Amino acid sequence: MLIRKCFVPCDHLSSAQSLKTIRNSSASSEKRRSEAEMSGSGGAMRAFPRPVTFVTGNAKKLEEVRAILGQSIPFQSLKLDLPELQGEPEEISKEKARLAAVQVNGPVLVEDTCLCFNALNGLPGPYIKWFLQKTGHEGLNNLLKAYEDKSAYAMCIFSLALGPEDEPITFVGKTPGKIVPARGPTDFGWDPIFEPEGYEQTYAEMPKEEKNKISHRSRALSLVKAHFASAGYIFQTDGSA
Repeated sequence: MLIRKCFVPCDHLSSAQSLKTIRNSSASSEKRRSEAEMSGSGGAMRAFPRPVTFVTGNAKKLEEVRAILGQSIPFQSLKLDLPELQGEPEEISKEKARLAAVQVNGPVLVEDTCLCFNALNGLPGPYIKWFLQKTGHEGLNNLLKAYEDKSAYAMCIFSLALGPEDEPITFVGKTPGKIVPARGPTDFGWDPIFEPEGYEQTYAEMPKEEKNKISHRSRALSLVKAHFASAGYIFQTDGSA
C-alpha cells in the first residue's frame, strides 16, 4: 500500500519515490481482511451498539447522502480531524477509514471524491479540492485549454470499516461527462463545471432529485446499500441518526 501524509499535492504521480509505504501486510491484517470478507458475504451476522458514523464536515455532502440513503442505513455524522494522504484513491479512502475507526472505536463510513480529466491521465483526481481552492472553476477549465479532449469522469469512493480491527471495504461509483465553463450555483465544489454524459446541464444546474439518480455519489451509495442489505448488520439506534 503506497500512501504518505501530504499537505501539498504538487507532484502526484511524478515519481514513485514520492509515495511511501506506511502499512505493511501482516498476519493480523490478513486475518482482519478475511473476517471483513466473511461478514460481507453471508458470514455470521454482526451487531453493533451504535449506528455507522459517516465522517464529514461538509453540510452539502451530508444533505446529499441523507437524501440518497433515506432510512436504509442508520447513521450519524461526525467531523473528524484526519490527516491528508497522498496515493491512489482507493488506498487513500481505506486508510482514512482505518484511522477514523480507531478514533470512533466503532463502524465508520468515509467518502472521497475525485474529478478526473482524461487528457491529464486522471488528474486532478483525489486532489480536486486543492486544485479548486487554488485555481477556481476558471482555472480548472484552463488546465484543459490546450487539449481538444474535455472528457472527464466523477468518481466517488466510500470505505466502510466496521471497527478498528476490520479491513475496510470499498465501494466505487463513476459518472462520465465533460468539463465545461461554470454554469449554475457555485456553492457546492466543482458541480458547476461538470456536465454528465447525456445531459445538457451541469451538476449545479440539475434538480437535486435528478442529480441524485445519476451522480457518482449515488452510484457508490447504491453499492453500499446493497452490501448492508446482504450482510444483515444490526445497529442499535436511539432515533437521533
